[in-house]
Amino acid sequence: MSSWRNLLLRIGDRCPEYGGGTDYKEHIETCYGALWREFEHSNDAIFELLLQCAEQLPHKIPFYGVLVGLVNLESEDFAKRMVDITHSNLQDALYAGNCNRIRILMRFLTGLMCSKVIHPSSIIEAFETLLSSAVMTVDEEAGNPSWQSRADFYVSSILACLPWGGTELVEQVPDELDRVMVAIQSYISIRKQSQDIAFSVFEPGDDASASKKDFIEDLWDRIQVLSSNGWKVDSVPRPHLSFEAQLVAGKSHNLSPISCPAQPAPSPSDSKISREQEKHEAMLKYPQRLRRLHIFPSNKAENMQPIDRFVVEEYLLDVLLFFNGCRKECAFYMVGLPVPFRYEYLMAETIFSQLLLLPQPPFKPMYYTLVIIDLCKALPGAFPSVIAGAVRALFNKIINLDMECRTRLILWFSHHLSNFQFIWPWQEWAYVKDLPRWAPQRVFVQEVLEREVRLSYLDKIKQSIENATALEVLLPPKGGPNFKYHSDDGQESTDGQNLSKELNSLVRGRKTAREITSWIEETIIPVHGSKFALEVVIQTLLDIGSKSFTHLITVLERYGQIIAKLCPDQDRQILLMDEVSYYWKNNSQMTAIAIDRMMGYRLISNLAIVEWVFSPNNIEQFHVSDCPWEILRNAVSKTCNRITDLRKEIQSLEKSVLVAVEVTAKAFKEFEAADLKLEVVDGQPVQAEKPGRLKRLKGYADKAKDEEVSIRDSLEAKEALLARALEESKALFLSLYKRFVSVLTERLPPVSADGELPNLRSGKINIVPTDPEDLSNMEVDHENGATETSQLNGETEKYSYNIEELEQWCLSTLGHLKAFSRQYATEIWPHMEKLNSEVFVGNIHPLICKAAYSGLCRSSEL
Repeated sequence: MSSWRNLLLRIGDRCPEYGGGTDYKEHIETCYGALWREFEHSNDAIFELLLQCAEQLPHKIPFYGVLVGLVNLESEDFAKRMVDITHSNLQDALYAGNCNRIRILMRFLTGLMCSKVIHPSSIIEAFETLLSSAVMTVDEEAGNPSWQSRADFYVSSILACLPWGGTELVEQVPDELDRVMVAIQSYISIRKQSQDIAFSVFEPGDDASASKKDFIEDLWDRIQVLSSNGWKVDSVPRPHLSFEAQLVAGKSHNLSPISCPAQPAPSPSDSKISREQEKHEAMLKYPQRLRRLHIFPSNKAENMQPIDRFVVEEYLLDVLLFFNGCRKECAFYMVGLPVPFRYEYLMAETIFSQLLLLPQPPFKPMYYTLVIIDLCKALPGAFPSVIAGAVRALFNKIINLDMECRTRLILWFSHHLSNFQFIWPWQEWAYVKDLPRWAPQRVFVQEVLEREVRLSYLDKIKQSIENATALEVLLPPKGGPNFKYHSDDGQESTDGQNLSKELNSLVRGRKTAREITSWIEETIIPVHGSKFALEVVIQTLLDIGSKSFTHLITVLERYGQIIAKLCPDQDRQILLMDEVSYYWKNNSQMTAIAIDRMMGYRLISNLAIVEWVFSPNNIEQFHVSDCPWEILRNAVSKTCNRITDLRKEIQSLEKSVLVAVEVTAKAFKEFEAADLKLEVVDGQPVQAEKPGRLKRLKGYADKAKDEEVSIRDSLEAKEALLARALEESKALFLSLYKRFVSVLTERLPPVSADGELPNLRSGKINIVPTDPEDLSNMEVDHENGATETSQLNGETEKYSYNIEELEQWCLSTLGHLKAFSRQYATEIWPHMEKLNSEVFVGNIHPLICKAAYSGLCRSSEL
């Protein structure tokens, strides 16, 4: 027989513990019987696991609510304790701002109310407390509207409870529920609509993705429809109805009043920048959990009520949240939700909405990649074709996809294909070869193929597109090195070749960096100059380290001093990167890795990388390659990560200082007490403690003091490093924005005389996609990845891209400006005053301001 623990964990599942059945009433009876048999001996263990299950398997809350209700019939103390602990946890979560825990505990309390464990009036009182805080927050005079995101979260938490408990509330406390509904309506009428253009996956203007209502307004509409339909929700199981005759005999407990944290005080500075920075901080602390992606045509998505879509999304997001370290269990629960209809399309849209969520997904993109792979294996007859349809739909809308989301999609898709033998019906996209080299769809295919080569090898990927040989022109070149001083037999050696060979011999002979530096200064620089010396040395060292990543690291560690000596300033470091780029011109991955490692060893500064990325050769690649952007992202991320790491270390050291102070004080107190301890011998007071023990206590106290001083010194050093890192960060972002403004100003079309902004998308774009039936067919894919209804060779797809190259360059660069502003907004905001005074001044082009400001969630000051 299964243990009560397994029965509790697997309740509601089609699993061996319950004989593979899905009779919820039978599940609850079986589980309750097992719990009650062990109740006397395992009361505390049952309590803790039941509470843990309710918090970490929240899609099963209705079942756990009934179990508590049944126990309440026999042990009111157990149920009362469950209510009190849940209240205490909710109160802690409110003060900590733990959004996920607040939302789930509110749902659990609602579930307990449905099972007669909590009185409905207590739930209404909790709702009204949250509503009161929300209304106060958005009040222009008494509140702090910058924190509207917190108020929105409180209201959404209330609305999210109603699908689980609306029926019971309207039956038992209809007037109180009406009062709450009126208050929510009032709140929605006074709050400001939040579109958050910066966080939109698709660029504004894409009719397929734009929404006139924000998340709160949309959820409110769904709840109103639910109310008009009699609060009937197909996706929420109602097992308590089967036990209603029993549960009604139990005692309903009162929930203690909850309190919300005090209103965040407005910023001392009344400037617009400080208010907008505060708003950004609030949005990060209380983020919007979901930004819906409507990938599939309406006739293909599952037919469900508006509220059912919301509930299933909540289920899926909860499973993704609590099983982020257990991909197999995550897939198991995602395909076994307690709903009576199919939801494969919604599951795909929800996962992609998280993968592409801005400013960043809740978990690393790799997690979603693994979940999609496991779901394809768990549902081989349905989910692979759904994912294929999603890819095709996103591919058709790639023109309007945010630049950061496009990069994530490329990385995900290439990795996904690598787990399925790189099989994809590439012939469907063969037409992109005939598009301009800057067309987003062509660039997408090119980047996916390049990433696939990184994950495999060129011949393998070439073989995978043998049914679409036209795409071979988009494959990267064979990724070997491009050594400048390679010697050909029969030809006379040049000075560079001879010097390179000699340097190679010195390295093979294990000469020290100091010896090689002396050789360079005596042999090369006096005759050929320092620039030529740099070329020979860098090319040769790169060639020595070209066999593998480990070889490269070894070379940089042993001979980094030589490179640092040759590249003491920014101009030389730019030449150094030119040499790296030349040597690895056939391998963008190694170019990025080499530059990243050199920055890590402080051979190249982040400012030099910015200047190099915005050099003329790289600027011309901005709209056709991700390579310069990858290098720039690595540099900025490394700079910001260093600040984050230093802050964590300082926080840890500050705690260590407090502990060390306590230890030191205790040690000296113990020593002083011993030192002052006296005893009377022959009528005279003498030292009571033995000299040896006093010496030991003094030694312990001195050692504790030395340890405290050492920790304080470490803290002071880390604080100095942080101050330096923050200055480097400020210089980096100033340089980055100046370069963006400079190159965009040169190329952006001017604003018209009447002030109308140029329309960069004015080129004619004709798209006639494959029939929707082909895009997301539910049939099983064949081995080549095409469904039975798929059209091969792009026969039914006609596509022309007539946006000119200059306009596309501007669109891509503005998109990356917006993405950088959004991704690093937290580190950028402290420097906003400086940016305003040095960068966003004068007759700066409005489109530049629009991109940067929207990324930072600032109101546009056009």
